[in-house]
Amino acid sequence: MSDADSPRFTTLALPSALLSNLDSLGYLAMTPVQATALPAILDKRDVIAQAKTGSGKTAAFGLGLLAALNPESFAVQGLVLCPTRELADQVAEEIRRLARAMPNVKVLTLCGGAPFGPQLGSLEHGAHIVVGTPGRVEEHLRKGSLDLSRLTMLVLDEADRMLDMGFQASLEAIIGQTPASRQTLMFSATFPEDEQKGSIRAIAAGLMRDPLRVKVEETHDSTTIRQHFYLIESEAARFAALRQVLLHYRPVSTVVFCNTKRETQEVADALNEAGFSALALHGDLEQRDRDRTLVLFSNQSASILVATDVAARGLDIAELDAVINYQIARDLEVHVHRVGRTGRAGASGVACTLVSEKEDYRLARLGEFLEQRLTCEPLPPAKNREPFSPPMATLQLDGGKKDKLRPGDILGALTGEQGIPGDQVGRIKVLQRSAFVAVKRDMVNAALNKLAQDKLKGRSFRVRRVSR
Repeated sequence: MSDADSPRFTTLALPSALLSNLDSLGYLAMTPVQATALPAILDKRDVIAQAKTGSGKTAAFGLGLLAALNPESFAVQGLVLCPTRELADQVAEEIRRLARAMPNVKVLTLCGGAPFGPQLGSLEHGAHIVVGTPGRVEEHLRKGSLDLSRLTMLVLDEADRMLDMGFQASLEAIIGQTPASRQTLMFSATFPEDEQKGSIRAIAAGLMRDPLRVKVEETHDSTTIRQHFYLIESEAARFAALRQVLLHYRPVSTVVFCNTKRETQEVADALNEAGFSALALHGDLEQRDRDRTLVLFSNQSASILVATDVAARGLDIAELDAVINYQIARDLEVHVHRVGRTGRAGASGVACTLVSEKEDYRLARLGEFLEQRLTCEPLPPAKNREPFSPPMATLQLDGGKKDKLRPGDILGALTGEQGIPGDQVGRIKVLQRSAFVAVKRDMVNAALNKLAQDKLKGRSFRVRRVSR
């Protein structure tokens, strides 16, 4: 379905403030999941949707939450549960963007890995919508710091992964403290046919009333993704092959997938030693290091993210030029999900897989799974032997939400009197105790001096350039 054929948001019974903001955000035509699910959501019907990251599902349930919200009632009216802190942060940020034109709407995140005390303080001041992980939300309910008695809408995002991660008991405890009259929306990448106790279908049957079932395929167009399978001589030649592929395509942003945590760290370290800008993402990282890694990669201050599948799942990384499989994924469906992270929203992308002769059987199995004849080709030539640098650099301020800092405060300080041009500033991310701002690499010293000299909120904050 092309944009010209897609229904417009203006056909929906959305408040004028939401429609005006959607227009300013460039959200005109609905994606398939939005066009199918939103009318039912606005009609107060339960919805169970099979849709992956990048399908527009967050805007679908986010608009439903905001359309039903009564801002004058300062109570938790919407609850979104996510499997990871990263996904919860992304969901909360998108809902805030959608709510820009609605005054006094407060969206609060409650996630594990973040200090408990500041969350208590935020809850005491009230919130309209809570986005969080099951474990931390359950903890607040148990301590009596979160009240869901006036909840009108419950959203389970990536429900399949929450069950895979063992959150079933927490989900059941949370659902047990919500009103029976609530509206329930469930989004999942998969819906297995299995209906045994603990399955998604069984849980949905127990908490939803006559739900509308929606199934949406991947939103990327496979014709925009060029897939290449490159033959390597031996395991010893695998890293050299990766380096050559990177030097041929020279992507601004690429994810290299490895099958183990150890290999992920080793490959990232080797890339940095070779002169590239690479970051590792795996389950052994401390939450603080994980947050910093995601900030640096998403704002293009690092060109390469070397990741395991588990660590990368649920991350919505926009404008990804390339995906490189260091090996063929052990799970064939995982290979499809890896490749689908590039070539989104009509953009072109490339997916490269390194294959040794010993992996011929895996390539054959993948071909059968994809119903395609897959063949290997020689490694492409390096266009330039010199490693490439990312376009941005990141500055970190030792102040964040606890200091009432906002992105606009940082942008204003950078671009104010004798500051740098606004088009030289990239993404700004404000966390609880720190803030990160990306600037063009050739502007980093000027930006550093400007933030070091100026005051924010009447205070001076320590600022430094972030290295890997």
